[in-house]
Parts: sequence; structure tokens; C-alpha cells
Amino acid sequence: MGWIYLSLCIIFETIGVVLLKFADGFTVLWPSIGTIIAHLLSFYFGSLALRTIDISISYAVGSACGIVIMTLIGYFYFHENFSALKIIFILMILIGTVGLRLLKA
Repeated sequence: MGWIYLSLCIIFETIGVVLLKFADGFTVLWPSIGTIIAHLLSFYFGSLALRTIDISISYAVGSACGIVIMTLIGYFYFHENFSALKIIFILMILIGTVGLRLLKA
């Protein structure tokens, strides 16, 4: 169940960050409210995940997934720059995350 909770944590964190972009410094009401709710849900599911997953593994996996998801959303939805170096460094993060997960296995 811990990995399901961590997945929900990552999903809600991603939603919260995207809404934060639309909240425009908390000056737009509904995205601001959505940001707060999404992050509260993310914290809740993250706390449940930490019951069974080591904090170091949980944080590494959550961060790596968040980086990849937000990079893809940034590129496809917000038309942000995407360079070869960005891909290389993201791959390095993913390799490190997989390595940490394998150490735990």
C-alpha cells in the first residue's frame, strides 16, 4: 500500500504545482485554493507512505518522479525549453533514484 500512497502523493503534488503556476502568486482565487487542497492531500498521502517506505527512498522516488513529470508538463503544456543537457541531468537523477531503490530491494 505504501507505493500506492506515494503515487497519490506524487500525483497531488504535481497537481498542486501546476495550479500554483496558475495561481499567479496566490492572486487568482480558485487555482490558489486548488493548490492548497492538492498540497494538503499530497502531505496526507505522503505521511501514509512513510509508514512502510523509508524516508530516504520515498523522498528520492517522489522527487525524481516529480522532476520528470513537471519537466514533461513544462515542455508540452507551458512550452518551456528542453535541451540535451536537461535530459542528461534528469537521466542522472533517475539513475540515482533507481540505484537507491535497488539498494533497498
